[in-house]
Amino acid sequence: MSLVVKEKNHVRLVFLGAAGVGKTALIHRFLMDTFEPKHRRTVEELHSKEYEVSGARVKVEILDTSGSYSFPAMRKLSIQNSDAFALVYAVDDAESFESIKSLREEILEVKEDKFPPIVVVGNKAESGGERQVPVEDALSLVELDWNSRFVETSAKDNENVLEVFRQLLQQANLPSRLSPALCKRRETLPKEQALRPPMNKTNSCSVC
Repeated sequence: MSLVVKEKNHVRLVFLGAAGVGKTALIHRFLMDTFEPKHRRTVEELHSKEYEVSGARVKVEILDTSGSYSFPAMRKLSIQNSDAFALVYAVDDAESFESIKSLREEILEVKEDKFPPIVVVGNKAESGGERQVPVEDALSLVELDWNSRFVETSAKDNENVLEVFRQLLQQANLPSRLSPALCKRRETLPKEQALRPPMNKTNSCSVC
């Protein structure tokens, strides 16, 4: 009897973090290449998109969660049903950085995994913006202590947004060369990038 490992054709990514850190902004920048500067409160919103990758259909679901801690049961369910996690904080808000630590502990508890598939995202890293979380501190904690991936982004300036999703899909066990990126009016694949590429404002894609 032979065991055949089926290629993964469905993944769910969940975005977690404090209110106002830019979870929704990152998702909307990726999916629609838009940015809304005014913060609106999110309870929970699921986005679903199918891509054709190397002749196979891949369904990617992106779950946008509330930044409020008023919905613990909903958050636990979101963690249980997801394949990879984006823990988002704002570089100009030290409290939001502290909140991702407790969220990671909750993921470890719910998933019963010492090394869950996590990408930590430091958003609002616009040039000239106020910073309360030094990149060195975040990098040391995330990559050395947690053994997870780290990316700084700006949803406002469209910096490194594609890299977040490439890392998430890789963490969800989709090979990075198959990681789809949504571009205007077409679906193509992003080129391989380093773990922390230079801030890049382009939204162009090309087939690997």
